[in-house]
Order: sequence, then structure tokens, then C-alpha cells
Amino acid sequence: MAALSAVRSAAAYCRKLTQRSQSNFYYAFLFLPRVRREALEAVYAFCRLVDDVVDEEAPREAKLAGLAEWRRQVGLVFDNGAAADLHPVSAKLKDAISSFAIRREDLEAVIDGCQMDLDQHRYETWEDLRLYCYRVASAVGLMCIEIFGYSTPQARQYAIDLGIALQLTNILRDVAEDAGRGRIYLPMEDLRDAGVTEADLVGGNKTPGFLRLMRKNAARARAHYLRARAQVSASERKKLVIAEIMGDIYFALLERLEAAQFDVFGDKISIGRRQKMAIAIRNVALSKLSLS
Repeated sequence: MAALSAVRSAAAYCRKLTQRSQSNFYYAFLFLPRVRREALEAVYAFCRLVDDVVDEEAPREAKLAGLAEWRRQVGLVFDNGAAADLHPVSAKLKDAISSFAIRREDLEAVIDGCQMDLDQHRYETWEDLRLYCYRVASAVGLMCIEIFGYSTPQARQYAIDLGIALQLTNILRDVAEDAGRGRIYLPMEDLRDAGVTEADLVGGNKTPGFLRLMRKNAARARAHYLRARAQVSASERKKLVIAEIMGDIYFALLERLEAAQFDVFGDKISIGRRQKMAIAIRNVALSKLSLS
């Protein structure tokens, strides 16, 4: 009874963290059965808290210690650590891996990606940036599809491509904010080719070269959205309806960025709650219609 109560408390902790974020992921979670939703909330909470370690105002040594603690927590989850040593999120993750094949290496990849934010503020090539996107987003997608369920091996490549598309869309939206924090994610070779300087990004200088830079990387994101969709059949996509909701929300954000001519130096471009909910409801309705 005590163990069950602890798991329920851990699930409630993860749920509160997810609800408080009101992120795009929250709107996809609403349509999952409880067991799958709670497992997904645990994955989201883990990613959120690891990311917070790097983003918080603290000395570098404290951030490294925070990441090391989350690596230790992952070890406790998979090596049957003592319940008293588990963070509430780790406790729920431990419960989740008893039902879903969430891989240790994917959780560790998320930590590796967040550590890249600590150690690396520039990316020379697209391949360098792609590795970052894989760690902080595709690894999350690989955990999520284990929770959603899938039937073909191509679903793993679907998760990888979709994760890269989502993260690159985020990067395009947050160019100005990130530059103000000293981080430039867009490949430096792309900046040079477009004739864009770091000072242009920090100063909000929306030159013709800036538009070429943004369009080039928007095309990369779009290609990964399309590549993800090509990996799996329509029937498989219905099983991955939650991932499809996420993909459609972020694809709508990409289209909004393009329509706004990448005016990312003013108010943050976003998708409203009503549109997010409409996208979620549409995908769920289509999945039920297809499976009926």
C-alpha cells in the first residue's frame, strides 16, 4: 500500500509540473489513457527539470553537479535503487519502465544534450546542430513512441525525424531570445553564407541575408516533417496520434513563422490555445474514424 501511495504521489508531482508548463505537449497529453498519460508526464517532467538545471541562474559547477545528479537518478531508476533516494520524477519513471520499453540511453541522451547547452553556444555545421537536436528532441520522441505503442520499425525513424523538425522549429522561433542569452543555434556556416553576423542577430537586424538564413533552415525543418510522415503508413500514424498532434502544432508554428517573414525580434510568435485544441481534437477524431 505504501509503495502504491508513493507512485501515486510521484504521478501527481509530474502531472502538476506538466500542467503548470502549459506547453504544446500538454494539449497532446489530454487524450491519452491514464497509464500512458502518466508515463508521458514523467518523461516530460524529467526533460523539463534537466533543462532547468542548465537554464537556472547558478555557477557552472552547480549546474554540472545538477546534471550529475540526474545521471545518478537515471542509474537508480534502471539499477533498482532505493526508493528513498529517488526524486519523485525518477520514482514515476521507474514505475513507467515496468510497463514501457523506455531506454536508459535515451534518458541519458537528453542529459547529454542539455550539457551541450552548458558547454557549447555555437554550432559550426548542420551536422553539429543535428546532433544537438537528436539528443534534446529525437531521444524524447523515441521514449514517447514506446509509450504510445507502434508496430513497425520505421516508427523509430519517424520519431527521430519528427524530433529534429520540432526542435529546429523552436530554434527558428527563439533566434532573438537565444542570441540575447549568448546562444546561437543556427549553423555558423549558414550565417557566413547568408552574410549575417552575430551582431545582426543580437541587434535584430532583419536583412535580406537574415531572411535567406531563416528560409534555408525552415526548409530543413519542413523536410524533416515530410520525412517523418513518409516513414510510416496512415494506419501506423493513427496509433501515433499524440505524436501527430505535436507535429501538426509545431508545423502550424513553422507556417506562422514563414507567414510573418520570420519577424522574431518583436513579440514571440506562437499558436493560441484554441488552435492547439482544435488540432488535437481533429487528430483524435480522424484516428477514431480511421480505426472504426
